[in-house]
Amino acid sequence: MSLPFVPSDAGLLLLQAAVVAAPRAVRRPAWMDRIRGIGWALVPVASIVVVIFAIRYASDTATWLTYLALVAVPPLAAVALGWAWRPANPAAAVGAAALFALAWAAHRSLAGDTAAALLSALSCVTLGVLLAAVTPAGWLKLGIVAMAAADTWLVVSDLLQSPNAALIAAHPPGTLPRLQSETFGSAVMGYGDLFVAAVLGATLAADRRRQLVAACCTLIVAGLFDLLFLAVNELPATVPVALVVIGLEVCDRVSAGRRSPRAGAIPRPET
Repeated sequence: MSLPFVPSDAGLLLLQAAVVAAPRAVRRPAWMDRIRGIGWALVPVASIVVVIFAIRYASDTATWLTYLALVAVPPLAAVALGWAWRPANPAAAVGAAALFALAWAAHRSLAGDTAAALLSALSCVTLGVLLAAVTPAGWLKLGIVAMAAADTWLVVSDLLQSPNAALIAAHPPGTLPRLQSETFGSAVMGYGDLFVAAVLGATLAADRRRQLVAACCTLIVAGLFDLLFLAVNELPATVPVALVVIGLEVCDRVSAGRRSPRAGAIPRPET
């Protein structure tokens, strides 16, 4: 069964928003303190720029990434089910195997696409939680904005389309699922678009209310942003996530300004 573009796109937008809401706050192991630093904030932007240019100039990169995703995504999804998402349950980790089996058995069907997309989304949750554990939150938010800026530049300059098409077309042998990008019905979303959503969710995981607000805002902003599909064929799906980051930061600064006393004001004595 094939879906028209609008419900297909809506399904992927719901998945992206769910990925923002999924990461949970975890206690950082002591060994991570030794590698914690601002340099990790470069990972989001590097994940898209390095991949795109590697595919452009090394023809085998897309195939290699396909095999890497096939090997890495299911274990990362299992870690998410057992540790990184809400609600974590070690016994639930076996669910990753069930999703992989469905994605394989129902290859190129709506059910198979759904299972593969869920596997990729769960793997992104794990990566987002790990990255947030070793990166200061403020710098990681800058990394999200930088990733969206790079994504936009690649789309506008027509540097993304060809490598992205090669990555989507690459596939492992037989009917093994393609996990390097997400296809649902007639819509496609890149792995990085879910990864950036997971990174945002992980930076906000300590404040559940704020995380849920960010997830809802991501869905709304992404839905409005995708109206541009009426005029263009490809959009950088990282942009709505970055806009939410910027919006939340602006709201925080405005709220902080309202709470702070005016300069020169004399505080009233307590009664």
